Amino acid sequence: MLDGILCFGQVSCSSFLLGHCAELGVTITFLTEYGKFLCQMQGPVRGNILLRRSQYRMADNYLQTAILSRSFVIGKIGNARVTLSRALRDHPEKVDGVKVRHAQHLLAGSMKRLQEVTDPEMIRGIEGDAARVYFDVFNECITSLDPLFHFNGRNRRPPLDRVNCLLSFLYTLLTHDIRSALESCGLDPAAGFLHRDRPGRPSLALDMLEEFRSYIADRMVLSLINRGQVHSNDFKVSETGAVMMKDDARKAIITAYQQRKQDEIEHPFVREKMAIGLLWHMQAMLLARYIRGDIEVYPPFVWK
Repeated sequence: MLDGILCFGQVSCSSFLLGHCAELGVTITFLTEYGKFLCQMQGPVRGNILLRRSQYRMADNYLQTAILSRSFVIGKIGNARVTLSRALRDHPEKVDGVKVRHAQHLLAGSMKRLQEVTDPEMIRGIEGDAARVYFDVFNECITSLDPLFHFNGRNRRPPLDRVNCLLSFLYTLLTHDIRSALESCGLDPAAGFLHRDRPGRPSLALDMLEEFRSYIADRMVLSLINRGQVHSNDFKVSETGAVMMKDDARKAIITAYQQRKQDEIEHPFVREKMAIGLLWHMQAMLLARYIRGDIEVYPPFVWK
């Protein structure tokens, strides 16, 4: 019943447990208390070599890299706009509507620019600009009156405030799940398109993460804060200014994340109802079909 095990901080596993998990295909990932990746243990590589060869050839193709990178970024920006729309709808009296609508307008312009771009570097530039626009108004979506949940922009490695701590933690959980989904479909999570290859980095998992950052992680962070499910005293600050979650808060957030994965929605492309926790498995399957040439385009996940 387990896809993987995440170990935060000083956690040890016996060799018998490691071997048992390898036999069952359960990946064990070790991270620091801050969520920084340390190493991963997994069993034999799954999937067929023909699919992976096609993936590597596509990743080395300049135009194909641009096409897939564009799809991932469209998914990211599209879902970011929806998150801002929800804030306007749910909290019209607490949100600076002029500021948020202007950000939505800029994001729409970024999506329009993407339609005509075939240069991977330009696509990465558009993605970076769109991320800045989005995070510049992210604090408008936070309705909590606690000043310690004020968001001043993205920071990480380590996070320096509570909101960034929550974002980084949920991004880590999502990346782990997406990586497992890609491997289950026979894809190499290290060979990406939008994110450049780097030893030890799951670039393809980070590519697909872009589609789900806002829809899963960002919305969860906003819900946890705005509904009072997390409190400022659920965190601790080190002498260097790094912010970490306390153990009880981490357990509560993992529980909330698992519960969120049980919710059902209708996939916007395949038009089938499924648990949210299966969305990245479906996207991995669609990506594998695209790489094999079974479908003409890769449809990014964009929630309306």
